[in-house]
Formats: sequence, C-alpha cells, structure tokens
Amino acid sequence: MSELKHLIGISGGKDSAALAIYLNNLYPQLDLIYYFCDTGKELDETYQLIENIEIYLGKKITHLKPEDAKKADENPFDYYYKAYRGYLPSSVARWCTKQMKLDPFENFVGNDSVVSYVGIRGDEDREGYISKKSNIQSIFPFRRNMWAEDVVRKLLANSNRSNLLEIYANQVSGKELDRIVSIINQDLVLEDRNPQQNRRAFLDKQNLLLDKGTALYNHVTFDWLKSTDYPLAKETDFPLLDNEDNLNRADIFKLLEDSGVGVPEYYKKLEYEVDGEKGEYARSRSGCYFCFFQQKIEWVWLYEQHPDLFVQAQKYEKIDEGFTWNQEESLEDLIQRERIAQIKREHLKRANRQKSKGSSYLIDILDDTEGESCISCFV
Repeated sequence: MSELKHLIGISGGKDSAALAIYLNNLYPQLDLIYYFCDTGKELDETYQLIENIEIYLGKKITHLKPEDAKKADENPFDYYYKAYRGYLPSSVARWCTKQMKLDPFENFVGNDSVVSYVGIRGDEDREGYISKKSNIQSIFPFRRNMWAEDVVRKLLANSNRSNLLEIYANQVSGKELDRIVSIINQDLVLEDRNPQQNRRAFLDKQNLLLDKGTALYNHVTFDWLKSTDYPLAKETDFPLLDNEDNLNRADIFKLLEDSGVGVPEYYKKLEYEVDGEKGEYARSRSGCYFCFFQQKIEWVWLYEQHPDLFVQAQKYEKIDEGFTWNQEESLEDLIQRERIAQIKREHLKRANRQKSKGSSYLIDILDDTEGESCISCFV
C-alpha cells in the first residue's frame, strides 16, 4: 500500500481557499498537496486568488488539465466543446464537470491512497463529490460531521450495531455509555423508494451521537475504519479527530480577510439601479465565467462588468440548433434593455425579502435563490 497523500482541490471559490488556509494554520503536520483543475475559462479574479493563496502558503498549486487537451495543445473547454460537436454542458449533461474536473483529479491521484479535503461548510446540507474509487476518501473539516455519508451509512447500519456498541464500550462507561447504547439500539427504518428520507434517518441518528461528543464520535469512527479498506484504515492516528469546529459562511469570510488572502473580487457587492431603486449584485460562486448554473442576475453582472467575456460566452451559443446557456432564452434575448430591467427588479425583490428575514449578506441572498449547483466546481 502506498503512503497516504493529503490533497486539497482549490476551486477558486471562498470555501476551498479558506480550507487551505485553515488546514495550513491548524494542522501543519499534514503534508498537503494543492491542485486546481483549470478549465481555461475562469475569471482573472480566480487566477489572482490562486496566486494569493500560493504566496500565503509558500507552496505551488498544481494546475491540472485533461491529457487529451494537453496533447492537442488546446484550451480544455474548447477542446471538449469541439469533441461534443457544439453541445453545451447543462445541468443534465455536465460533461464539463466530468472531463475537466473529475477525470483530471482521478488521473492525478492514480492508484495512490488519498485523503481529499473538501470545503463544504457546517451550514450547508449537501455532500459534494465523492469518488467511487476505493483509494480516495473525502473529509469535511468545516462540518461537525467530517465523515462522508458513505462512511456514515456503513458505520450506523443496523447490521453494524454490535461492532459500534463494542467500540463505544471501549471508549466510555457508566451512564454515558447507557445513553449512547439507547441511541445505537434504535432501529433505522429504511424505505427502498425514499432515498431522501433514508438519508435523513442516518443523519438524524448520527447527530444524536455527535451530541454525545464530536471528538468521541470521530475516535469511534476512526477505530471502526481500521476494519475497512478506506485509505485511513492503515493510519495509527489522524490529526483531525479532536476537531469540533463547525464553520459557517461568516467564519469563512472572516478567515479569508484575517489571513490577508482576501475574498475573491467577484464576491464583492456592486451597486445597480432600476426604477429609481438601488440594489447590489455579484457572483455567488466560483467557476467558469459562462457557467450554466449562474442566476440571471449573474449573467447581467457579467454583461455589465465583463462585457468582453459576455461576448465570448455568446459566441458558444448556437441559437438555431437550440444550444444556449439558459434553456428558456439566449444571451442575446437576456441583454435586451427591458429584460435586464426585469431581471434586476426580480432580484431586488428577492433581496429585500431576504433582508426582511434578518440577513444582510448578499451571498445569503444569492445562495437562497440559486437552487442546484455543480458538485465539484463550487466548493
């Protein structure tokens, strides 16, 4: 078995940047390897952020590109755009994620045993990308539960109850153990046709155990891993076992500002005006400047703040063939004067509604209305 490697993917977004800083500061004993999957279609601000992180860490971030694109000496996105005959990526056909993010990462890892650190926060209810390769294990340091859901499902399965009880009995005793035993003995009632309900059942049981001690739960999980084939199984210790942090969005912004690396420029609020009212807009996440997951207001932001890039995004659309970034309208339609005003009105209305709920963060407003997002690009 190869020596365990510790990897962090830098997406160009706030969370992965903060994670690199966080682990560097708290766990300097980890020999971390940093990588960035470069699509060739990122904002200049993304590359600037990566440079800032390199300066802060004193380490280089490896830029990964698909081998086919490198051999053809082409920009990765343009190479695959041609290979897919002009078929643009979309939420139902994320060839961009697979070809330019996931495949280069897994090729970079090869057969090495790897712990991949992921910057999903404690205030998010999503799992992110989990590799199906057995030699890659994901860890989420910003969450109270740092273990991936596949680990949780196996650990808390009804069939693993006796093993779990035995491990806890080696860690605690008395009334504390009695309370834990009562939790473990609760049957998980699962339904074949309701995966979301099943997921919730596992997470609810896990939260009950976490309430009895996060570090305790981590040590129990780590001991159980030794009976598995996960990359951490052969390790005698893992520095994050006593970590009880649970970081939210505000923590991430503070970490970036305090470090001097700074928040990516595209998160910073810019003012717009519509019907005599003033609003603020920005990008909500990292990713290609023409990402199909963008909200309409972010397309307007791109048009007004980076008109050259907006024109480049337009060139990829084949309206006659129905290949557009947005399913219901082309970028040409989106930038008509009245349409822009309509998008701003709708955004301003949502922003005011969100502020009335007590949040002053633009990023809260954007995330609240964003819906689904890419599993890999936006960490």
